[in-house]
Amino acid sequence: MSPGSELLHLSGLRKSFPAPDGGRRLIIDVPDFTLAMGEHIALRGESGSGKTTFLNLISGILAPDSGSIRIGGADMAALGEHRRDLLRGSSIGYIFQTFNLLQGYSCLENVMLGMTFGVRGDRSQALALLGRVGLSHRLNHVPRQLSSGQQQRVAVARALAKRPKLVLADEPTGNLDRKNAREALELVRETCLETGAALLLVSHDPDVLGTFQNVRDFAGLNVALKEASS
Repeated sequence: MSPGSELLHLSGLRKSFPAPDGGRRLIIDVPDFTLAMGEHIALRGESGSGKTTFLNLISGILAPDSGSIRIGGADMAALGEHRRDLLRGSSIGYIFQTFNLLQGYSCLENVMLGMTFGVRGDRSQALALLGRVGLSHRLNHVPRQLSSGQQQRVAVARALAKRPKLVLADEPTGNLDRKNAREALELVRETCLETGAALLLVSHDPDVLGTFQNVRDFAGLNVALKEASS
């Protein structure tokens, strides 16, 4: 797939959840969205606006009510759970706001496990990534022995380890101080540029959004937000 060609295409994407009154509350209604190979887009949106749900749909963690999610030609929305897991594992690096590290494994093991799918990695690559996020001295520590900021840096290294085609980042600097936030964001951007990966980042932080040339308002994509505020 050449740079600039379409990597991600969403069409008619809708997702609702049960409401307290017994009905359904529409959270995501995105008629159309595209992301090209190598393109970097930041979505601006406040907490609770549905940004995490949006990324979870793209990654196949959640199944939509309707619509298509085409990643490199495969429709994530049309696949069963197992095949969604395989597509996510081979093509997507996800930096979770809540880290999602495996608690019984060390920093190094968490990053190595991130290489299970996709381009086969090695120990030296994992060590290099952990060094770039300043954790060479924490290789054998498990998540409970790390600060929240250190856990977030492990999560960044793990997402980038398999050299994915698409990187999804959910408030990736939310648990970091200003210096570490800047360095982690630089690592994400630089690695995506090196590998030609597309990047879709969601944030409400003006400092983070200010580093992107292409910033879009999530409310501008999501019809459900417009209806909820009208």
